[in-house]
Amino acid sequence: MATKTVVHVVGTGTIGEPLIGLFNQFKEKWGIDEVTFHKRTPSVADRAKVNQLIDHGARLATDEEARADFAEIGHRVSYNAEEAIERATVVVDCTPAGNENKSKYYDRIRGPKGFLAQGSEFGFGKPYARGINDEVFTPDDRFIQIVSCNTHNISVLLKTIGWQNGKMNLKAGRFVCMRRANDVSDTKNFIAAPEAGKHDDPEFGTHHARDAYHLFQTLGEKLNIFSSAIKINTQYMHTLWFDLELGYDITPEEVKSRVRSNTRIAVTQRRSVNQIFSFGRDHGYFGRIFSQTVMPLNTISVPHARKVVGFCYTPQDGNSLLSSVAATLRYLDESKLEDRIDVLRPYIFREI
Repeated sequence: MATKTVVHVVGTGTIGEPLIGLFNQFKEKWGIDEVTFHKRTPSVADRAKVNQLIDHGARLATDEEARADFAEIGHRVSYNAEEAIERATVVVDCTPAGNENKSKYYDRIRGPKGFLAQGSEFGFGKPYARGINDEVFTPDDRFIQIVSCNTHNISVLLKTIGWQNGKMNLKAGRFVCMRRANDVSDTKNFIAAPEAGKHDDPEFGTHHARDAYHLFQTLGEKLNIFSSAIKINTQYMHTLWFDLELGYDITPEEVKSRVRSNTRIAVTQRRSVNQIFSFGRDHGYFGRIFSQTVMPLNTISVPHARKVVGFCYTPQDGNSLLSSVAATLRYLDESKLEDRIDVLRPYIFREI
């Protein structure tokens, strides 16, 4: 009997829940036989969400000691945590404990072809973002870090504006990530006023530039980039301000032409975050835009021939979700990746 193709998602939060839904909905198109997911803590408040995932075909895995507690609140538990990992083809860890789980489980379990962790888990494996460094992904890369949504945004700007003749031609890049306070599904940690972030990395400022640096290092590039972060009392979208010092001359028209020609960037004439968020809610995949960034063209400025300044918006977890799907499909069958991921192209917008 042939081995089943199983995708296992660890976590049911902001990234985990939609990923489970994506893999479930498109499993036939993507050659997936079964979708499983792990939830750590039983919660009556999450019962409807978990049962919806199960009712749509996903199978629940829990820690063995919590199995009875999940059953008590009405969940069908199919596997324990280690069993679900062992039988998976690909494991997508969407928790802030990816590195911890790697030490506990992933390093010693040989079954899965690949393991993915999300942006916060620096050092988990080779950093990856769809459309940025696909060419360095090899079958030997068993551990992959999907970089954060803001790192995706920084990286697509660098690849679009700073890239020239097959390599980076950038003197310096400075970025300010104006982060939303929390996700629209969160009930905790909202703030009453803007809250400045720490520069906890002496070289890069925040992890956003650090992770972008290591992402481009896989392409043989070493960049002079620095990021700052400030949290703003909104739940809509992250906003990114950028200042790029290039190693070549460019005009405002050339910048806009490059932005328009990149299919991973959505351009817009709207400058209000709520309008863009609303567009995603109404026309995205369950409210999600899978473009790497949304660029208001009328914010782009070229103060002199080698300096580009502007604003853009990060589509929250949408870009990270797309990279997670792409990496998973690559493990399943690289030769079919582009055909299989085609079902998501309608949500990679060119204009908003």
